[in-house]
Amino acid sequence: MVMLAAAFIMLVLVVSSSIRIIYQYQRGVVFFFGKYFATYEGGLKLLLPGVMTMVRVDMRIIALDVPAQDIITRDNVSMAVNAVVMYRVVDAEKAVLTVGDYHYNTSLLAQTTLRAMIGQHEMDDVLAEQEKLNLRLRELLDQQTDPWGIKVTSVAIKHIDLPQEMKRAMAKQAEAERERRAKIINAEGELQAAEKLLAAAEMMGRHPSTLQLRYLQTLSEIATENNSVTIFPVPIDMISSFLKNAKADKD
Repeated sequence: MVMLAAAFIMLVLVVSSSIRIIYQYQRGVVFFFGKYFATYEGGLKLLLPGVMTMVRVDMRIIALDVPAQDIITRDNVSMAVNAVVMYRVVDAEKAVLTVGDYHYNTSLLAQTTLRAMIGQHEMDDVLAEQEKLNLRLRELLDQQTDPWGIKVTSVAIKHIDLPQEMKRAMAKQAEAERERRAKIINAEGELQAAEKLLAAAEMMGRHPSTLQLRYLQTLSEIATENNSVTIFPVPIDMISSFLKNAKADKD
């Protein structure tokens, strides 16, 4: 009876040590005597203790923060660039059998690829075409990690740090560009105003009555102000006629 109870307890211990629970977002890569046996999906699984071992692999999307890399661009500008890589394991067997630590290796690969690709572009391209660089980085990383059973879903350059001297030079350049645009806008305004004045002068020359109407409008505007002194503009032609009559009377 004692032997039966001991055997039963031993059986319970063996069964309990053989039970493995795999979460739905995981895959279990199972080895039998050290050799690949199968890949288990989520659920309750039984493993023979001492004979079968299992490595759990997370199949969810993982965010990888690429540390800032000191890079020299093609036009010899030094900058520090960091990025974020989003990837996930699509083949658990390859991720375990092909590479030692897929997360660490993906991080190193992202760092070297980032340095190599940014170094092939000029500073202005890096600052202005980040979307294109992100797509190119994703393609390069995806091609290199595909044999590992890893799919790179997206890459985004997070921050670009430039030297203080370059920041000051860019600020001066931006200020000069704004001044140039302001001068161009001012010159265009002067040109348009001159064109309108010329058109108004030509119209008044063809229709002298418009000058009289403008004169009356000016008097109306002056009268609306609360001024103690009212100045009446007198046309030069009127004064010249009076001068001619006065000279004629003296002669």
